[in-house]
This record gives sequence, structure tokens and C-alpha cells, in this order.
Amino acid sequence: MTEVRFNKYQFRLEKREGKEYIFDIARKRFVLLTSEEWVRQHILHYLIADRLYPANHIAVERGIELNGLQKRFDIVVFSKDAKPVMIIECKAPEETLNEKVFEQIASYNLSLKVDYLWVTNGERNFCCQLKNGIRLLDAVPPYEEISNQS
Repeated sequence: MTEVRFNKYQFRLEKREGKEYIFDIARKRFVLLTSEEWVRQHILHYLIADRLYPANHIAVERGIELNGLQKRFDIVVFSKDAKPVMIIECKAPEETLNEKVFEQIASYNLSLKVDYLWVTNGERNFCCQLKNGIRLLDAVPPYEEISNQS
């Protein structure tokens, strides 16, 4: 398993019509706070604040076409030259990271062709490098490392 230690981040929360919303630092807007969104926001803050990934090189919940079907990825990190280099699949903490989740992120990679995949439910993290086979990483690599490999 990949080690990820979240710091205490300053989240902006607000209530609207009895529902809680959280400010998404990548999309720059408030989004409905679900348990999966809670994980996604921790991952975004971790990448930007702790691993120094540039916020403008991160795309969140965007659509891609896969075998004629529209799918939506959670997070994709782009290199300095705008090539996708990492896909991150976020699940709610209560969800099990099983074979189906890994098949989901692998299917996204058929289209995006990245060198790094990260599957997380906030508690368990599996970050893999795909060059010369699949290698589970001990830590999420810094942005400079993944961006320079593209």
C-alpha cells in the first residue's frame, strides 16, 4: 500500500437548503459534499499543498469517451507540456477497493495512456507506476518527477 498522510486542511464549507457544500480548489466552485467528495478534496489539497502539484495542471471530474461511451474520471494530473500523466480514482471511505475499481481506472487509461494510477478511498491508497510493468509505489511521487517523464 502507498503511504499518504493528510495534514489538517482549511476547507471552506457552506450550507444551502439543508445540504452541505465544500469549495473545490481545482474547479473553483462549491460542490455537494458527499463522502466521495470529502476524499477527493483531501486528495486535491494533499497534491497541491503537500506534494506541490500545480493546481492548474489538475483536472477534476471531466468526461472522456471510452469505446463510444461517455465516462467521467475523478482526477487527472497533466505534465508541464499538458500531457496526462496520472489518473486518480477516488471512492468513499466505506467502499472497498476491489478488482472492479482497478478495472475502472485501467479502462480510463486505455484512452489517457498515463504512467501513474492512484486508487484511494482516503484510508487505503494504491499508487502505481506503469513503466516497464506495474510497480506499487511507497509514496505518491512529487510533481517534478512525474512531469519530467512525459
